[in-house]
Amino acid sequence: MHDIISKATPDSLPRVVIVGRPNVGKSTLFNRLIGHRVAITDPTPGVTRDPVEARWEMDNGAVMLIDTGGYKLEHQDLDTLVTLRSLRTLDDADCIVLVLDVTEITPEDESFIERLRPFAERVIVAVNKVDHEIREPLVYNYHSFGFSRVVGISSAHGRGISELTDEIIKIIPEWGRVQEEEPAIRLAILGKPNTGKSTLLNRLCNDDRSIVSDIPGTTRDVVEGSFQYKHTLYKVLDTAGIRRRVKVTDQVEYYSVNRAIAAIERADIIFLLIDALSGLSDQDKKIAGLIVKRGRGVVMVLNKWDLMSGIANEAQAVEDRVRFLFPMLDFAPLVRISAREGEGIDNLLNTAHQVWKQLNRRVDTGELNRKLAEWTDHYDPPRDNRGQFRTKYMTQVTSNPVSFALFVNRPKGFPSGYLQYLKNRLRKDLGFTAIPLDIHLKG
Repeated sequence: MHDIISKATPDSLPRVVIVGRPNVGKSTLFNRLIGHRVAITDPTPGVTRDPVEARWEMDNGAVMLIDTGGYKLEHQDLDTLVTLRSLRTLDDADCIVLVLDVTEITPEDESFIERLRPFAERVIVAVNKVDHEIREPLVYNYHSFGFSRVVGISSAHGRGISELTDEIIKIIPEWGRVQEEEPAIRLAILGKPNTGKSTLLNRLCNDDRSIVSDIPGTTRDVVEGSFQYKHTLYKVLDTAGIRRRVKVTDQVEYYSVNRAIAAIERADIIFLLIDALSGLSDQDKKIAGLIVKRGRGVVMVLNKWDLMSGIANEAQAVEDRVRFLFPMLDFAPLVRISAREGEGIDNLLNTAHQVWKQLNRRVDTGELNRKLAEWTDHYDPPRDNRGQFRTKYMTQVTSNPVSFALFVNRPKGFPSGYLQYLKNRLRKDLGFTAIPLDIHLKG
């Protein structure tokens, strides 16, 4: 696989990394600078685990802003992995924003400060929670740590943000006008917890982008990565596992699930990951319904196939069961993979590219109406007690998502069965076999 998938060409954008111990306000600062909520914020320490990246458009250029998990001295559960991931971001950082709490300095702060000594020229100390003027004199105490750039801020209230931005620009001087992002196929990986979403992201990006653990709910924020396959750039989002709403009792998980669902809007194609061992659930069906409703491409991905028994006809039996339980995804391709072993990944990406081409396909109106005439000649629309239903004209309204407008004599009461017939003909005759599509009726 490594000779097929390669890491995307490193982004030329400067990298500004926000670091610090848990609960000092790193994610709040990240969201403040970006201008909208990307990272999940919550009073619970250690909410951010994987680094969260977003493009930050500044007046004189764009940078890649990165929020990291908190640095801890005492480790439990995933703390070691989170801390190591945070430290790893330092080597590639062009600017490091160390967030400290104006109300206290802890041993974790002091330990992290020593770790940052080799990077001192790139470090800005952002003393956070200076929410009112009374706390401003306390900022001077933080000059004692020996860093030349110290700024008092309140990420919650926006105080000192312009001063912090000025310091960032001093470290990263004029780097040119805002750069346009290279067009890419956008993928999102969705599914229940522990189906292997983070393992698949790491496999595709050829990098440890997401923390992989057997602990359900490890991924909280949406983690982004990019890679190249057959000279095409892909951007991929790893999302939190989506459980049934009644089982989501933790506030952090609630926001994680909502971010995962929102990722559907940002993607062209969804990889709906299904654990081949544990099978399907009602929650998988609900996710599928959301994808179809938004007109996104979808590939059903049966992961952990390497752990199956390998008995005769097993693959066909599993596929038949999936098709039976997912009638709303009868058009969607199904691919068997092992994200851990790298099996089936090339087939998965080839399938995704075919789906993407169909999503972006446009049919000439003349060709479309010649086909419509053939379809209606072959099978006339039915009639009711008011007379015959008639189709007049059809045109493609949008691509990605694909939708058509069908002009008819009487939109109200138009037979849904005949509408499904036309959808089936569009798929079979005009090359929309593997994507959702919609037909809007007009008078």
